[in-house]
Amino acid sequence: MAKIRVLVVDDSVVVRKVLSLIIAHDPELELAGTAPTASIGIQKIEQSNPDVVVMDVEMPEMNGIEATAKIRRGWPRLPILMCSTLTERGADVTLRALAAGASDYVAKPTAIANGDDTLESFRSDFIAKVKALAGRVVALPAPLASRVSAAPPAPIRRRTGLEIPSVLLVGSSTGGPNALATVFDKLPGDLPVPILLVQHMPPLFTRLLAERLTATTRVKVTEAVHGERVEPGRAYVAPGNFHMVVVRDGAGVRVLLNQEAPECSCRPAVDVLFRSAAKVYGAGCVAAVLTGMGQDGARGSREIAEAGGFVAVQDAASCVVPSMPGAVVAAGVANEVVTLADMGGFLAAKVARARTGGSALARSA
Repeated sequence: MAKIRVLVVDDSVVVRKVLSLIIAHDPELELAGTAPTASIGIQKIEQSNPDVVVMDVEMPEMNGIEATAKIRRGWPRLPILMCSTLTERGADVTLRALAAGASDYVAKPTAIANGDDTLESFRSDFIAKVKALAGRVVALPAPLASRVSAAPPAPIRRRTGLEIPSVLLVGSSTGGPNALATVFDKLPGDLPVPILLVQHMPPLFTRLLAERLTATTRVKVTEAVHGERVEPGRAYVAPGNFHMVVVRDGAGVRVLLNQEAPECSCRPAVDVLFRSAAKVYGAGCVAAVLTGMGQDGARGSREIAEAGGFVAVQDAASCVVPSMPGAVVAAGVANEVVTLADMGGFLAAKVARARTGGSALARSA
């Protein structure tokens, strides 16, 4: 199998050296070249024909946003992995670069030059994302086709019970910010159920993601606060580094946050949210698993299915990385596979029955 050729674009000599060493020590990767500026990097794309471009978000002359837009015009399908600092400015620029067409991002450890313990975690995350963007870690049991119901390979013990939607659950990872913007653009501002969302992101990023979705769609999206009551028409994003669960509180539901062990190497994890929602809302759950790397969401989706809820997944063709929705299909619990362009309207129609059907949660109390 041919090696994945990686072009590194960063104005820091130290970062270029560290990334070059990481690439050199993995047998599946090959350094296609390095560049100290975005303009030189774009020239080297023409010369070296890389499979993945790794680029700093903040550089002199041309920043990551401008460079991403320019690369997209010339190479619309070339994966771009942004390297971001864990600062408010770094998070903001990264989200803007993703909106401009970047594929994913990886957060630089603060002590990348000092051999800090976080460097190993960064190395693992970096390699996994490069390989995923190059298509090396995607293993689906069968092609995901738009609008095709997934037949479960094993029977699901579905419980009969409530059928009126009570909550909309969304899980996403790699490629998620752009996918979420597309989905939320089709949701009405007066959705009759609350939306609970897990996007794999570190602190700061999740708050800025919520602000960006609020500013660009009709839905009011906020980073979830421990103990707050969920309300229809509102969307709550799990904060970076915190799992989000829901619990009954009389006739209502509250959000709780915790820092228990990561699941599927993630905190927040989609499985954690889906599992708790299945217990609280039962058959009132409508869930969607969007683009992402790994298998987070598959186990939680099975619990939703067994509670009588509904699970939709994004189709492979529109995913940046289709592993997460593919894992749900492999588990045999996807009710429907939907294109990204159709997902927002599909989910809005799915939960619209709650407007006239009453509260499933209240009826179950």
